[in-house]
Amino acid sequence: MPKVDTSAVSGHNAIVAHTGMQTSPSKAVGYAFEMATMLADSKSMLQSFAPFLDAESASGTAQLPKVLGYIVGTYTALAAMDKWLVGAVDQGTSSTRFILFESNTAKMVTHHQKEISQIFPQEGWVEQDPVEILHSVTECIDETMKKLSALNLKPEMVKAIGITNQRETTIVWDKVTGKPLHNAIIWLDARTSETVEKLVKKTPNRDKDSLRDKCGLPLSTYFSAVKMRWLLDNVDEVRQSVEKGHCLFGNVDTWLLWNLTGGLHGGKHYTDVTNASRTMLMNIHTLEWDDELCKFFDIPKAILPEIRCSSEIYGYLMETCLRGLPISGILGDQQAALVGQSCFKIGQVKNTYGTGCFLLNNTGNKPVESKHGLLTTVAYKLGKEKPTFYALEGSVAIAGAAVQWLRDNLGIIEKSADIETLAADVDDTHGCYFVPAFSGLFCPYWQPDARGVICGLSQFTTKQHLARACLEAVCFQTCEVLDAMKKDSGLPIVSLQVDGGMTVNSLLMQLQADLVGIPVVRPAMAETTALGAAMAAGMAEGVAVWHIDEDPPSAQGAYMFQPRTNPEERAKRLSRWKKAVERTMHWELTDLLE
Repeated sequence: MPKVDTSAVSGHNAIVAHTGMQTSPSKAVGYAFEMATMLADSKSMLQSFAPFLDAESASGTAQLPKVLGYIVGTYTALAAMDKWLVGAVDQGTSSTRFILFESNTAKMVTHHQKEISQIFPQEGWVEQDPVEILHSVTECIDETMKKLSALNLKPEMVKAIGITNQRETTIVWDKVTGKPLHNAIIWLDARTSETVEKLVKKTPNRDKDSLRDKCGLPLSTYFSAVKMRWLLDNVDEVRQSVEKGHCLFGNVDTWLLWNLTGGLHGGKHYTDVTNASRTMLMNIHTLEWDDELCKFFDIPKAILPEIRCSSEIYGYLMETCLRGLPISGILGDQQAALVGQSCFKIGQVKNTYGTGCFLLNNTGNKPVESKHGLLTTVAYKLGKEKPTFYALEGSVAIAGAAVQWLRDNLGIIEKSADIETLAADVDDTHGCYFVPAFSGLFCPYWQPDARGVICGLSQFTTKQHLARACLEAVCFQTCEVLDAMKKDSGLPIVSLQVDGGMTVNSLLMQLQADLVGIPVVRPAMAETTALGAAMAAGMAEGVAVWHIDEDPPSAQGAYMFQPRTNPEERAKRLSRWKKAVERTMHWELTDLLE
């Protein structure tokens, strides 16, 4: 391994301290990082930056040539190794992680994870503290870098970081104080049911799909514009901040980017096209905030972040021990998983099994309007001049959350992993079906008034049958979404690529293959969501240490689960599942309470 000049760290910090990464020399440093990978002699580098050095000579930058020399020496040595690291912030519903990957192998080097608290003020309401989210990110970055040092690897090996995040979750804050105006309203929060009803009544034909042609989405409690409308209608502090011109809106990616790049001191108020496509405010065709959509929701464009592509340098870290490093990739978590699974070909499908289930089907460069309850969304745009790719998405609200319910509410398992052993104790569910519509049904039904049911109980039913029915519920919901995808795209689906925490459950994966009737492919490296964000960051112009491979490292060593059931059996079981789903519909709890 070439010796790395560790004084580059102090040199780098000296530049940051001098410029604050806010003035023109910051650009010189950014270019120095890029050019140092190509230039072997520091004399050429210094000559390249003579204009910057001369321009600043009166400001006490006589040491800049020496500092740049340190950086050149270090980055040239690392370039010779061809071993850059790229970091990814993976901010999810239940936890935050920071993971470092090798750019040339996609191997995970080290990581740190921190759980996030959820707040339940009322039934159906789900919130999180935006400050806790932010602190979890900075803690994960700093702790991961400590682990990197313990591996005798240097911090200057890290070239850039990307961000992937829970989508739709809505945060508003005051740009004067930097403080949140309300807790983050989480994507699966159902408080906006009445707001949705009012908005539907505003449409010409009282049609929840009336905005699909512009934004690709139905009116639903799921999306950010509806949550923002609720905040404006119900929280005085938010409304007053908007009136004063102080309010900023964003999803989790925007909140993190603004704070990490300076916050009150020049923080970047940006989002990427994938997150913007989940707000109901972006025109899916122009990739810009749409005047008519903003007017419909009565949300001022002034509070919205600037929309950027998914792979570019947005700004530089002003927090954590990686101060000065570029943030160069942003993808919503499900789009990040699509990229991490290298689903770059039309027709490829991935499913992420987490709190919910999220299936994305790459449909190419043109948005496909769904007629079967799916969502039209932006898949990725990996560069300013690169084409935009779209996807059909099927979102299932409750997947892993159903397992947590069995653990926390019913107490039939001690930890989530126990469900595999418990469910494997029986060969089938003995006619028991569990539909976990705790906060309504998402794709393909879009029924916010549905509630969960357990059908087919008998004296023979045990907790083992219920555990297996819980796993099958995840699979049945996936089957319905895949069926809708085939109808909308007109293309066959030959395999299902999977990722997410639940995929470690091999019984679940085999049940999925059995019920959907196609092979289920589980990658050897399960962290595909974070990997996608790292790939976007690493391939950005000005970073350029990651290149898309036709045979991606994440696909190597994958395990394939083959279906073991016949079509007749699959059809029979799916038919009974649909009967169970019918029993969840229009279950209005308010009527019962009255």
